[in-house]
Amino acid sequence: MRRALEHPGTAGSLTTPATRGATPRSRRPAGVAAMAGSGLSNQTGAAVGALAFPVLGPVGVVAVRQYVAALVLLAVARPRLRGFTWRQWWPVLLLGGVFGTMNLSLYSAVDRIGLGLAVTLEFLGPLTIALAGSRRRLDAGCALLAGAGVVVLMRPRPSADYAGMALGLVAAGCWASYILLNRVVGRRVPGAQGAAAASAVSALAFLPVGAAVVTAHPPTAAALLCAVAAGVLSSAVPYLTDLLTLRHVPAQTFGLFMSVNPVLAALAGWAVLGQSLGPGEWAGITAVVTANAASIATRR
Repeated sequence: MRRALEHPGTAGSLTTPATRGATPRSRRPAGVAAMAGSGLSNQTGAAVGALAFPVLGPVGVVAVRQYVAALVLLAVARPRLRGFTWRQWWPVLLLGGVFGTMNLSLYSAVDRIGLGLAVTLEFLGPLTIALAGSRRRLDAGCALLAGAGVVVLMRPRPSADYAGMALGLVAAGCWASYILLNRVVGRRVPGAQGAAAASAVSALAFLPVGAAVVTAHPPTAAALLCAVAAGVLSSAVPYLTDLLTLRHVPAQTFGLFMSVNPVLAALAGWAVLGQSLGPGEWAGITAVVTANAASIATRR
């Protein structure tokens, strides 16, 4: 899961003391530790899931991840689906579709261009939402810096995989749509029930996909374990951890810390998958991360 509530620091679906700026300073170290653990879990889970690609492929791994996400969210939120009105259902259905497409395009990109670059390109989605509509000159400069980073990452070279890069940008567009839809769902469905219902919709859509993958490529125990681990580490742990984190740190701090996710992804890709990046790739990642961090850190 992408972190069930659009990366819950920016969603309108949770109201916590952190989002109101009433966080005791004594609790912030615990919140920072939780954010670090959540980020490492999320990216490590994606890297572990990639280990199952040779057997299950990105589609099979995403299917298992969607099942795990649905089980976790349904158990935690316990949505009252029978009480949903059509006004609540239609954004939930759209959110479920975007949720599945986002993870599928991201994992397909990871399979082609590596975890670090895929997550960096995907991160352009929330960065665009953060900068859109701003009239500050600093944000305009941040947008130019992020654009320069993307140019460096997507520069023409013999080894460039433009299909993989395009999939990363599709994931970015899906993440931006996920944020906007989650705000609508958060206003119309109480608590995390909307996110849980959306994850269930996505899991149901992937049931025939999972069945087809298992029939065509019977999974080994190791591959299935990696896919389940990806669901737990990238869905269950971040979701539950983020619920705790938002009670201890301000939402702005949460959003700022999210900026390091592309770096964590690159490190996880190197440690787990042996994917190394050159100076140009690191420069592009640094530009995107710096643009997001500067935009968030300078806001009141």
